[in-house]
Amino acid sequence: PLNDHLYGSFAGTDVDYLVIVCYPTTSSNPRPDYQLPNGVAVPHMQTGSDAPIFADASARYPVLAFSHGFGDSPVSSEEYINALTILASYGYIVVAPFHGDFRFSDLNIDDIIDALKLITNTEDFTALQALRPLSVSAALTLVLQHPQWSGHVNTSQIGGFGASMGAETMMLLAGAGLTTSYDDFGDDWEQVTRDTRIKAAVGYVPYFGQPEILPAFGHNQDGLAGINMPFLGISGTADTVAPISQVELGMSRLTGTRELVSLSGVEHGFDVPSTDDIFTWTLMFLDAELRSNAATKSQLSTMARVAGGGDDKVVIYYNGL
Repeated sequence: PLNDHLYGSFAGTDVDYLVIVCYPTTSSNPRPDYQLPNGVAVPHMQTGSDAPIFADASARYPVLAFSHGFGDSPVSSEEYINALTILASYGYIVVAPFHGDFRFSDLNIDDIIDALKLITNTEDFTALQALRPLSVSAALTLVLQHPQWSGHVNTSQIGGFGASMGAETMMLLAGAGLTTSYDDFGDDWEQVTRDTRIKAAVGYVPYFGQPEILPAFGHNQDGLAGINMPFLGISGTADTVAPISQVELGMSRLTGTRELVSLSGVEHGFDVPSTDDIFTWTLMFLDAELRSNAATKSQLSTMARVAGGGDDKVVIYYNGL
């Protein structure tokens, strides 16, 4: 869009994206895994003009928009591939764009020169964040309208999962206001978009900004006021990149169904010992809010932790009943 307030030097330009789709397939799918140079394998890779092999060709599956963390990609690690395949194995078509963040801004601050570059080019960092939800919406539209997929998706059951900055992306898709100024601690913010197709979302180690330095949704998270998309946050108590205090403050502004779960001692990144905790909370919340499962809603309303794994507990209780 021609809005240099949000998109800086990229306003009015065309930006290309790639997208990977992971879906429920048959146990007898004969297609080989696709080995990537980083050692990660994409399971049963569909190539060329091949059509999807669905577990049930007559079913219409719910859809999950998947947004990876800053500087990553959907296939940059085994953890991301596992997340895509686990979610797909529970009956979701998972749509994950490659955001290509470093094309717009490099937030890796190794020295004073990098810090000065960021301070003097904050419009590019704003553009990086603002372009992310647009790419998710475009990826959803592509898949929902594609002849290989259109007859197999449930367009009334579209949700989202975001890791770190991907969780910020989910909130922007819900209509949240993005910080557009930093020298005044985020007094200026602007809505980027609102994709009403996305009915609920989950954020793992959700990035809601750094207090005062890099606020994500305006000063004191004011850009989240009135956002009513159901949202589950799963935060680490030792996370200094995406502090749980900022997530708790931001979620207090939301007006829809919400729940916040903490993982004790977990820093920023995927915590392997908490794998079962992370996906149990995620799948239950999506089952309750996306698939409208009344029994799951009832269970969530009284659930305080998941047995085994890491030390997880509820900080903001589920209020979806």
